[in-house]
Amino acid sequence: MAISAAMVKELREKTGAGMMDCKNALAEVDGNMDEAIELLRKKGVMKAEKKADRIAAEGLCDVIIEGNTAAVVEVNSETDFVAKNEEFKTFVSAVAKQALKSDSADIDAFLAEKWNGDESKTVKEALTDKVAVIGENLTIRRFEKIVAADDEVLVSYIHGGGRIAVLVKAKADDSDAIKEALGNIAMQTAAMNPKFISENEIDADYRKHEEEILRAQIENDPKEASKPDKVKEGMIKGRINKQMKEICLMDQVYVRAEDGKQSVAAYLKSVGDITINKLVRFETGEGIEKKEEDFAAEVAAQIAG
Repeated sequence: MAISAAMVKELREKTGAGMMDCKNALAEVDGNMDEAIELLRKKGVMKAEKKADRIAAEGLCDVIIEGNTAAVVEVNSETDFVAKNEEFKTFVSAVAKQALKSDSADIDAFLAEKWNGDESKTVKEALTDKVAVIGENLTIRRFEKIVAADDEVLVSYIHGGGRIAVLVKAKADDSDAIKEALGNIAMQTAAMNPKFISENEIDADYRKHEEEILRAQIENDPKEASKPDKVKEGMIKGRINKQMKEICLMDQVYVRAEDGKQSVAAYLKSVGDITINKLVRFETGEGIEKKEEDFAAEVAAQIAG
């Protein structure tokens, strides 16, 4: 049968495979969409290992909450195009459900688990199958599972369609006002990326390290290096205190403060009796060095090949 552009487009959207791969697969199975997907999967399996060394720095984060248990995950793809693919989105949601039920302590143990109750494959094998279907290297990079006590509340926030995912656990009642406030704190966390909840969490080694960096910056500045030691130490103290307030959630200026001065701690106090006990913030691709793509060279290489 004749293979229409609409059929090729549909198969590409379902699999993320290349246009010509989709067209050829449909032609080979006489336009049967399910058989074409299976054919691409079979062909992809042979290439999956070659894809494993490609940098996967795009992708999605997702959060799931069921009762008193929550999980947040990050699954990476090579391109933003695949990250928007419904097949990939569905897989990320399934990974989040897997994490919700998981008791694994690390990603290696997680990958070795049976996939969502399917005893025929592991999480890693399910991932390999998805690489074959989608046609890009995919990685399940990280996950975190949180269980709340009876007097704690779980609230999540997803920004940018999955670019950033935040999970907040707090000791508080589960009233609508409290949940709204915690939702605002989750958005604050997404926007301002605090490293700690409060200064009480900052260990002495971290603070000392930051002070050493500030001291080196002063010594490398000709205008500041010539100042008396007492003045320089005062500068370091002032700057470190300012820096600590910027990276501690409770000391940050609440982004929705009408006066532009109210701290997060003051905002929460105005709402009710709330103690933030846990923050998790995943941002897609953070810390991964992205490869600079030369698409012209890639196309030329494919033509030459």
